[in-house]
Amino acid sequence: MYSDYKAWIGKSDKRVFLEPKMANRHGLVAGATGTGKTITLKVLAESFSEMGVPVFLADIKGDLASLASPGVDNENMQERIKRFGIENFTYKSFPVQFWDVFGEEGLPVKTTISEMGPLLLSRILNLNDTQTGILNIVFRVADENGLLLLDLKDLRAMIQYVGDNSKEYTLKYGNITAQSIGAILRSLLTLEDQGGNYFFGEPELDFKDWMKCSEDGRGYINILHSAKLFLNPALYSTFLLWMLSELFENLPEEGDLEQPKMVFFFDEAHLLFEDAPKVLLNKIEQVVRLIRSKGVGVYFVTQSPNDLPDEILGQLGNRIQHALRAYTPADRKKVVTAAETFRENPAFDTVEAITQLSTGEALISCLDEKGSPSIVERAFILPPQSQFGTIDDDLRKQIITNSLLFNKYSRIIDSESAYEMLTEKGQQDLEEQKLQEEKQRLEKERLVEEKAREKEQKELEKLRNKKSSRLSPVDRVTNSAMSAIGREIGRSLIRGILGSLKR
Repeated sequence: MYSDYKAWIGKSDKRVFLEPKMANRHGLVAGATGTGKTITLKVLAESFSEMGVPVFLADIKGDLASLASPGVDNENMQERIKRFGIENFTYKSFPVQFWDVFGEEGLPVKTTISEMGPLLLSRILNLNDTQTGILNIVFRVADENGLLLLDLKDLRAMIQYVGDNSKEYTLKYGNITAQSIGAILRSLLTLEDQGGNYFFGEPELDFKDWMKCSEDGRGYINILHSAKLFLNPALYSTFLLWMLSELFENLPEEGDLEQPKMVFFFDEAHLLFEDAPKVLLNKIEQVVRLIRSKGVGVYFVTQSPNDLPDEILGQLGNRIQHALRAYTPADRKKVVTAAETFRENPAFDTVEAITQLSTGEALISCLDEKGSPSIVERAFILPPQSQFGTIDDDLRKQIITNSLLFNKYSRIIDSESAYEMLTEKGQQDLEEQKLQEEKQRLEKERLVEEKAREKEQKELEKLRNKKSSRLSPVDRVTNSAMSAIGREIGRSLIRGILGSLKR
């Protein structure tokens, strides 16, 4: 709830606030399933929206879409409002935009193969180091030849092209085996079966469309419907990482602002780091560390702080810890680790408090105005002003079709790219090959005809020689005489003609 120009998160014996100026120092919302993380996320999203800060969040269970509908008054809500001492509490809806990679429950979200790049794509395709190296070669060849990789058919055509010309590129970039090319193509087929064709292509998402406010000055809450997407954890997590990296690459440096330009919530955050190669982990750490200077706050939502690498965890200044269950020694270690991340409050034992928190209750520590972690407070999270639960399909469709962005993202675009260019090149090569084959055929026929003439000439020569050898001595003398006479007549005639010309 937005109050006194701050995000009012919870209340114990005093109010607990999140300072807008420190909101881009990132945060963590942790806790076991069913302890109230979703309500906390909604309260934070509502507060940022009212500040005029656009929000992005992934809706895995479908219960965050209710931010679009005002809450309903009931006895339980009245009791909570009274307990918290909230004055002038109002139920309200918030400006939302629904998005969906599959284009079913929201506006389509697409990016191009070239924009995602080989590192993140290798993670989606679950490639090993050798296959990742070859995919890097594929991208390099595409870039050097000005071939745009927009969708999966472009990538498939490019991989096949590099495979067909592997001898040429092996000398330049390294070994390219048919086995690795085949493995990448098979992984690509699996991605297509999982819906990759929906995600890659045009129109490409313009992040400026996520960083907008409604007419009343409240920030839009961009809700990514992820129920289907989450069935493929690798695609889900890589999609979120791609968004974060795109913001980092394209937003200008802002320094310390009075409030963030945008806030991202990453639910099921442990998936971002599961089985991620070291090079990717290093890049994630770098992006999280530096993106706050571009005015973006990142909030990880997960079950335990242990789900995140220490390098990432150390950059999360604002923390809300819901209950953790300690049924095993390993669980107990997680509780202790979580407690050690807070600045102790002498009023209670942090370790014991984490296991005793009730639903909707949390340990909260946010950065103060000077950037120092506040003493941890045990507090109840405020109720959201929007509706609990889900919304009906009619309201969702109405919001989608009435969006100012509907026409922009609902159209289908298929620009000329690598697939079309390589297909055209293949046709030209085929025609050139046919011409070359026709030239070779004609040349071969000419040689055959020439040999045939030579053979015929030799046969005639043999026949003459054979006929000459059969003449009698008298015939030979006669032929010789006739030949001599003929030659003499020819010479006389020539001389006679020349003589007459002279005269």
